[in-house]
Amino acid sequence: MRGRQDHSRERNLRRGQTDAEAKLWRHLRTRQLGDYKFRRQHRIGNDIVDLACDEAKLIVEVDGGQHAENAAADAARTRALAAKGYTVIRFWNDEVLLHTDRVLAEILRALLERTSRAR
Repeated sequence: MRGRQDHSRERNLRRGQTDAEAKLWRHLRTRQLGDYKFRRQHRIGNDIVDLACDEAKLIVEVDGGQHAENAAADAARTRALAAKGYTVIRFWNDEVLLHTDRVLAEILRALLERTSRAR
């Protein structure tokens, strides 16, 4: 039997989400986009990702300005997640806040591509 895993870090990240993460989550929760189920602040191995659709093995990361300085670390993390079969797409906070429809369209395109669905 599996031991209980401590999820306090994920809960704290959900409580402290950015405005961009909160806005995107409002559009992705409860299967609102193409009937795909998303999880927020979801643990995959040792990583906690912003948003993930396990069915499509798609991860959506919403990045703030600090990520421009950590591009090498983000690239290494993306490679590690890709090795687990996931595709990672990234959006800047400003993109999510100012161009939400465009971001959602890109996420849906990636979902459909990953699952080869004709919905």
